[in-house]
Formats: sequence, structure tokens, C-alpha cells
Amino acid sequence: MDTRQEIIARNNVNIYGNGKTTLFLAHGFGCDQNMWRFILPALKNDYTVILFDYVGSGNSQLSYYNQGRYKSLEGYAQDVLDICEALNLTDVVFVGHSVSSIIGLIASVTQPEYFKQLVMVCPSPCFLNIKPDYFGGFEKVDLEELLSLMDKNYLGWANYLAPLVMGASHSEELIGELSGSFCSTDPIIAKSFAEATFFSDYRHLLKEAKHPVLIFQSTRDALASVEIGHYMQKELPEAKLCIVDAEGHCLHMTQPEVINQHIRDYIGD
Repeated sequence: MDTRQEIIARNNVNIYGNGKTTLFLAHGFGCDQNMWRFILPALKNDYTVILFDYVGSGNSQLSYYNQGRYKSLEGYAQDVLDICEALNLTDVVFVGHSVSSIIGLIASVTQPEYFKQLVMVCPSPCFLNIKPDYFGGFEKVDLEELLSLMDKNYLGWANYLAPLVMGASHSEELIGELSGSFCSTDPIIAKSFAEATFFSDYRHLLKEAKHPVLIFQSTRDALASVEIGHYMQKELPEAKLCIVDAEGHCLHMTQPEVINQHIRDYIGD
């Protein structure tokens, strides 16, 4: 197996459609590429759409998981760059959910030649409250307790976090799916990814963005507030903020028509 085939197999890469513009969809923490299924049918008719799973997630090949590489978001960004290289991509529109928004930013700053635009669905550059004037939404001690629960009661942790992330007003089916997705991830890998996600601070990287950014933020999101969206819009060199009147952290699943239309308008082709 050559390197290209190895990466495609490692990250369970799937390609849909054959449009001239390539969309690279990146799932969030505890999820996999299946979470894009609500938006995929509308996109694949007009674009080339790339789906994948980070190593340690979904149907990726777990044998490639390396604790040293994936203890920080840079390791996940390297997955993205490896796929871009393997597929010989250019001018990609990278669409990242939650932490993948920042992973995409890291990748695009590291090797900007692969990218054209970034779309961030419910992003946050830092989930921590940092004095004196940054409110990421969580005190460090609260996040430490949440991660401690992963060790003590992994099923309980998943069942607690899923309605918080999806939004309690959404269907039991969607909440149950997210909880099941959390539970299907190896607990050791999930905790390492959670630490990389919730304890990182990439605010400094926003000013280094090399590409235009479209930010989607939900009006009622327990993980990333509207204020975070305004902060990111201010710090990024070129950004548009789209506030969606909805609950939850998974707008691509709960508001797929809205996300689809705004992405199309933003891309402009």
C-alpha cells in the first residue's frame, strides 16, 4: 500500500460528488463523519465533498493512534494536512465543527497553499475563562471535574454531555446518537482528545489566519456563546459572523438547510 492509500485507509476518507469546488468537512470531538449526513446530500450535487475520521474516531484505523502525536490539536491538524497532500488538494473550503474549526485554522496557517476559505460551525479558540477579560464559558476546575467523570463513569459522562452539546430541546434520537458516538470512542483516546480540546488556548492564532472565515454561532449554545463568535470575528483578519437562532452546538445536524444555504452564499459559486 502506498502512502496515499495508507492515509485514505487510516482516516477512512470518502469522496462524494465532482464539483469544481472542494469542501473538506471535519467532525468535532467525540463524533465521526456520519454527523455530516444531514448536509451531505445537498452539497454533493454541486461540490466535491471530502469526509474523513480523525485517527481514534469513527472508522479510522486505531493502529495508527499515537498518544504523543494526538495529545495536542496540532496532531489532528496533521491528519488534515496529510489528507490534503495525499489527494493533491488546492483551494479547499474547510468546514470544521467545534474543535475542528481550530484544527482547520492550525492546518491552514501551517500550510496555507491547500486552502481557500474556512467555515467554522460553533467554534471556540478557548473554552476556559481567563482573567481578566476572556470568558470561554468554563472554569478550569469545572472542566477537570467533567474529565474526571470520564474515568469514574464513562457512560454517565456521555449521557450528561450529549444533551448539553446537542441541546436538550432536540429529539431524543439525536441526543442518543451523540451519546452513542461518545461511547463508541475508546475512553483513553476520548479523554486525550477532550484534554486537547477543552484545555487549549489558540486565541493567539486567530490574528495569523491566512484565509477568509465564515463563523456560525448558535444563539443558545452551552459550549460556545454568541460572545465567542463576536470575539473571533474581531480577532480574525477577515471574518463574517452568522448568528443562527437555534439551540445547541451542532448546527450542521439541527439546522442543515440554514448552514447549507449560508455556505453556498459564502462560497459564491
